[in-house]
Amino acid sequence: MSIPAPFRRVLEACDPEWKSGDAPRLIVVYGDKRRKFLECFSVEAMDSVERKIAKLPRGSKKRKALQRLYLTQSIETTIDETGRLVLPKALREKIGLESGVMCAGNGDTFEIWNPDTYEEEIYAGLEEDEDFDPDVDPSEYLEGDEED
Repeated sequence: MSIPAPFRRVLEACDPEWKSGDAPRLIVVYGDKRRKFLECFSVEAMDSVERKIAKLPRGSKKRKALQRLYLTQSIETTIDETGRLVLPKALREKIGLESGVMCAGNGDTFEIWNPDTYEEEIYAGLEEDEDFDPDVDPSEYLEGDEED
């Protein structure tokens, strides 16, 4: 799959070992059977996650769960010279990638989805509660007391 040039520049800038002409590194978190997508991190973004995990008490269930997800169930890979990310067959099969792919940006990470699964899951778990109505345009939640 092709990685857009602007994000390749981010991956390059966020890889402390990257030099011009090198392939930028990224980390692909695949997770267990509950994860229906792949989550891609720049090297610096994953370093931040690792620092947060290290602050948790050693041996705690939260730390173990986060270590398993972000450290054990992930791979480090690179973008090739044509700007493409080649996913191993096992990861493509895990999320059911056959012909199409859906990428969803999330700030300093992006997700890779099977397009059909993405459509099914995008609003899953967003049930209405006192602070959230899934039937309104989400941009309404950007309103606030922020200074311009």
